[in-house]
Amino acid sequence: MTYETKVDLDEIDWQLLDALQEDARLSYTELGKQVGLTRPAVAERVRRLEERGVITGYRAEVDPVKLGLPILAFVRIGAIGDVFASVAKVVVEIPEVIECHRGTGGECFILKVRVASLPHLEAVIDRLTKFGQVTTSIVLSSVLTQRPISRR
Repeated sequence: MTYETKVDLDEIDWQLLDALQEDARLSYTELGKQVGLTRPAVAERVRRLEERGVITGYRAEVDPVKLGLPILAFVRIGAIGDVFASVAKVVVEIPEVIECHRGTGGECFILKVRVASLPHLEAVIDRLTKFGQVTTSIVLSSVLTQRPISRR
């Protein structure tokens, strides 16, 4: 397995990333005003950031509560035996699972789940118990969600 190495960015690249993470709908003209470049220069820099894999996409943020999914939970699976591929196949088929991470420690998988109700959550959990011990934490409130990545 190979890993991509860190991409070197200059100050203007970071300014563009900061602005686009704040509002991905900004025009190249507006971005240019913020960073002191022309529209074509901004377009070229953004294109290079996309080609180098730094910018991986543009998304709309939606309010899950307004879509009838008020409950957020983290479900952890302590998988038993050689079921990693099976877990991965199942979780991608469960639309309530909005993130799935394989990690270390007692829980091999950590899932972020959005559901409409506690019975709905129970139904999702029931689909996962065949893989091992399942523990669940229901989120009461979120202090920080989706922090933009900035230069450290």
